[in-house]
Amino acid sequence: MPTLSDILDDYELLDADDRYRLLIDLGRDLEPMPDPLKTDATLVRGCSASVWVYPMKQAERLHFLADSNAAITKGIIALVLQTVQDKTPAEIMGTDIEGELAPFDLRNQLSSNRTQGIPNMIALIRATAERYT
Repeated sequence: MPTLSDILDDYELLDADDRYRLLIDLGRDLEPMPDPLKTDATLVRGCSASVWVYPMKQAERLHFLADSNAAITKGIIALVLQTVQDKTPAEIMGTDIEGELAPFDLRNQLSSNRTQGIPNMIALIRATAERYT
């Protein structure tokens, strides 16, 4: 997976249709999430599409598997995970996820249906990090 900065560099050069394609490609590149992990317990509430996020502790770091039944939403999840993937819980708690995503201007680039669940994804990730601190 490229860095968030690299993704932003590409994103800024693209028109709206190509930005959708970029998000879809990012979603395709997510590590596969096995179907048995897609449960009610891993479902992110408040998303128009189905979104699942499953945390795993690896050594002192958190690694997240995620999936969605909507291609663009899956790409948004990939962007969110780029800000926190494989960081310690304390690092995640100290990460300004919204700030790191702000340059993508997702709320103005995508429909409200596609972005309404982002705060819930972020809240779930922070709650997970807090449990492990």
